[in-house]
Amino acid sequence: MSLPAHALEAQVSGGADVALDHQRTPAVVTSALRLVIGGVHIVDGIDLSVAPGELLGVIGPNGAGKTTLFNLLSGLHRPTSGRVWLAGREVTGQSATRRARAGLGRTFQTSSVFPALSVLENVRLAAQASRRGALSIVRRPRRDDEATEFARARLADVGLERRAGTDAGQLPHGDKRKLEIAMLLGSRPRIVLLDEPMAGVASADVPGLVELIRRMHDEQGWTVLMVEHHLDVLLGLVDRVAVLHHGRLLGCDTPDAIMADPVVQRTYLGELV
Repeated sequence: MSLPAHALEAQVSGGADVALDHQRTPAVVTSALRLVIGGVHIVDGIDLSVAPGELLGVIGPNGAGKTTLFNLLSGLHRPTSGRVWLAGREVTGQSATRRARAGLGRTFQTSSVFPALSVLENVRLAAQASRRGALSIVRRPRRDDEATEFARARLADVGLERRAGTDAGQLPHGDKRKLEIAMLLGSRPRIVLLDEPMAGVASADVPGLVELIRRMHDEQGWTVLMVEHHLDVLLGLVDRVAVLHHGRLLGCDTPDAIMADPVVQRTYLGELV
């Protein structure tokens, strides 16, 4: 099935830096995406198109459907109806594993590292998986192993090279978030879903983590969808903001336009404050 018409329209209104190129296939597309559980519409008919290389913020009150949307995109949930495309390929019926191998990476609200393994071993496993190699959590990495050297380089990217031998469970929370980004780098994704990356991070560590996300997005050319409750953090980072409310998409526009939208102010910002 071909991409829906809305995916081929220029939805980005933020200027030349993020404008959707009509000659390029959108990185992420959903069409009438819906998840109904027990008669409740958790996600309710979302049409969304994300340009290649775009950094899209996703906001909404608790229960708006933000994490569920990520679960539908990543294959953890199957939609009741609707379709999902990644880089022009329909993946609606594909497993989470197949989507990951096709270039989709994700972090979760809670830390998803292997706490008993070293920092280096966590990234090595991600690097092995990206190469479809045999995963080994019992074999100690060799200094000359390709995946190990690649993992060391990714730790250097996020500033954790000196913690390579530390058990991941011993890291402070902010460093665990950095480790998760190193693991994403190790898996070589093209599309990244960041689910509340600042959750639980000490306020002093937030600016550094924001700058790391910005730098990885710019250097790696990632398409990023990011859920974040810290509006001041998100609005200064993203190209556009998508607002969800009761599972529906209220709007998707530049940060300034979204914050000025009376519907958004009434239904979301009013609830927030």
